[in-house]
Amino acid sequence: MTVAIHRLGDGARPTVTAHFLALPFKDRRLRFGTALAPRAIAAYVDGIDFDRDAVFGVHDDRLMLVGLAHVAFEENGAELGLSVLPARRGLGLGVALFKRALAHARNRGTPRLFMHYVSGNAPIMRIARRFDMDIVAGACDAHLNLPPASPASLAGELMTDTFALCDRTLKALVAAWMRHRALSGRGRASIDSDARPPAMAGHPRRPFAAGSSSKSETTRRNTP
Repeated sequence: MTVAIHRLGDGARPTVTAHFLALPFKDRRLRFGTALAPRAIAAYVDGIDFDRDAVFGVHDDRLMLVGLAHVAFEENGAELGLSVLPARRGLGLGVALFKRALAHARNRGTPRLFMHYVSGNAPIMRIARRFDMDIVAGACDAHLNLPPASPASLAGELMTDTFALCDRTLKALVAAWMRHRALSGRGRASIDSDARPPAMAGHPRRPFAAGSSSKSETTRRNTP
């Protein structure tokens, strides 16, 4: 399965904050080293430099941010942080985000990619082993030396970005159409309700007797 990974810009701060807040406290500890409170998470996101760093996201069909990679560039390397919402784990999103981050760091001429993690972070350990990262025993640190960029790696990143842009555009169009459909449905329901003649004055509708039953009309739920 090909995962569309979109690079996020400065305007995505509220979305990124909402993603981190959607993580359970246990997962916040795995991601940040401690279970950050909402105010601390907001401060962390406000401190991200979207021009210097790279933030990549995976969105579901409703454009909810379900996976995130933050590549923070430093003088001698780039640090990577990954997070995936619990309901979306086991689908390979973490691996796909790692690959995207690796390609971007390599093409920027970064010599090394590293990850810090807390003890017991099994998903990050699996990713580190899968990509043959050098794991420092007892230090909760893994790093990978990156080869220089090549024409193939640059072209591959361009194709990845183009696919992600097309995917995001299509999802946005579908979401807009679904919202329009839902609003149109509510509008028709309102018109139909207004068109019905009112009950005759002095003749209220007969209430149901105790213990009686009535078939209720089923309303179709529109999912945005």
